[in-house]
Amino acid sequence: MKSTLAPIVVAATVLLAGCAGMQGSGSEASPTATGPPEAATGTPTTTPTATPAPTTGPGSTEASYTRTPHMGCQPGAIEKDGTCEVAVSGANAGIFSATNLSAITTTETTIDGTPGYLARPADNGTYPAVVMIHEWWGLNENIEHMAEILAGHGYVVFAVDLYDGEVATNSSRAAELSGEVRNDPDEAVADMSRAVSGLRAMPYTTNRVASLGWCFGGGQSLQLSLSDADLNATVIYYGTLTTDAETLQRIDAPVLGVFGSEDQVVGIESVREFDRTLGELGIEREIHVYEGASHAFANPSGQSFRPDATRDAWSKTLRFLDETLRE
Repeated sequence: MKSTLAPIVVAATVLLAGCAGMQGSGSEASPTATGPPEAATGTPTTTPTATPAPTTGPGSTEASYTRTPHMGCQPGAIEKDGTCEVAVSGANAGIFSATNLSAITTTETTIDGTPGYLARPADNGTYPAVVMIHEWWGLNENIEHMAEILAGHGYVVFAVDLYDGEVATNSSRAAELSGEVRNDPDEAVADMSRAVSGLRAMPYTTNRVASLGWCFGGGQSLQLSLSDADLNATVIYYGTLTTDAETLQRIDAPVLGVFGSEDQVVGIESVREFDRTLGELGIEREIHVYEGASHAFANPSGQSFRPDATRDAWSKTLRFLDETLRE
């Protein structure tokens, strides 16, 4: 599973649900593929690499690296009172062409003690599963709606709630809630790991599970992937990263990473080093950097929101999950 080195793909602008209202940067353009950041090419290519050495280090349900304080607002977009605007309910999902989706059923529930929102196809079939992890705002209606859309594409989606039912409506409270999780990261990893094992035990799931998270949730998606949850794929949207090789050799590949070139929270150099380290380890990955995009650039309430690129990136996400989770 850890065998292919893929180049960073730089495209113009945006992806999926973001964290907070951001300042705009750059103009929209059609996505273009390039090679690694240092040199452009016409079409992404893959190069075989050596299989990495057996993984070592801590596993189980412990966090694998210390995350830096997460800010869901791009510096410069914060108001004078220290706040930024939360995305309006459902706004992100409204830009998707959610047609011809399967009928679904939804419920607020717990899986092995982990609370969250479960959305799945309504028929009696079996489907691959996705643990979806919210932004720093919490499990709000935006994330629930994204879980519903993904479920309509034929996935059992469990959007975990790492805030015990609270949803922040201003950035000050969001910072406090995300800080509480950051201060006790092992608990969050344990909660998400129980969700993974619980999903696998359900009668309407296959044995294949991926993680998917945005912003704060992107970092949590990486933490879960570095644990003993044994995911089949990892999706990270502009989450804080580790670039330590010993730590990253435990990541569950393949990996899809989505970032903005102008992100001042998750800097481009960190993204490049993350990509380089994964490549040196021979880990299959697909890293997309959207030129001119800031942190949380997919948030529909922000000035940097670009719906055309969002639709394009969502199609990439669906393709990635289809290729990695379908039997």
